[in-house]
Parts: sequence; structure tokens; C-alpha cells
Amino acid sequence: VQLQASGGGFVQAGGSLRLSCAASEQTFSSYAMGWFRQAPGKEREFVVGISWNGGSTITADSVKGRFTISRDNVKNTVYLQMNSLKPEDTAVYYCAARSSGSWPRRDVYEYDYWGQGTQVTVSS
Repeated sequence: VQLQASGGGFVQAGGSLRLSCAASEQTFSSYAMGWFRQAPGKEREFVVGISWNGGSTITADSVKGRFTISRDNVKNTVYLQMNSLKPEDTAVYYCAARSSGSWPRRDVYEYDYWGQGTQVTVSS
């Protein structure tokens, strides 16, 4: 499965962005999906995850109430809606697919396929 992330950019604090991640195969619809981020000098960290059918999500405490993950299995696409952005949200954001299970996990090692990353920069 190839994943193509898009939608990153530059935004002022308090603003919003919507990231998209398009998958190349229909098998995407059976995979749990996740969004991770990595800031310079830091490890890649979990942000949000969603089950294969969109019925279950998990969210990191740092973005709870501000970020929402969703998916469209017809379009083979997962989305990350980011509201009330803060400078500390600045990072490269990666989407990932978990082929070994239909439920999301927080551990980066649970995911098999990764997109190329899209930069999000939030100014204060």
C-alpha cells in the first residue's frame, strides 16, 4: 500500500488545517490508520488513530478536543482535521496503515506502511 499525505502548510496559532492521506489500494478499507508527527530533534509520536470502519478512534492527550481523524473508505482516504493549532503542533505529519489489525494502536511499530510526511508549521 502506498500512502500519499497532503494538506500541510503554514498557519497562525489558533488556525486550522486539514490533512489528507490517500491510499493506493482498496485493501486500505480493512486497515486501521494513524497519524503521527515528528518535530526536529524529537522522536515520532502518535497523534490519532482510527479503526477500519471509522467506528473507533484514539487520540493523544496533547491534541484531544482539537484534532479529529476520519476516513472515507470509498475514496481510500483518511483525514486529520486540526483546529486551534498551537506552535507546539509544528512538525512533519505522517499517516500510517496497520495491516496486521483493524484497530488503531499508539505504538509506531504497529504500523507497516507510511506516507512521505507533510510539514505543518504554526506561528505564534
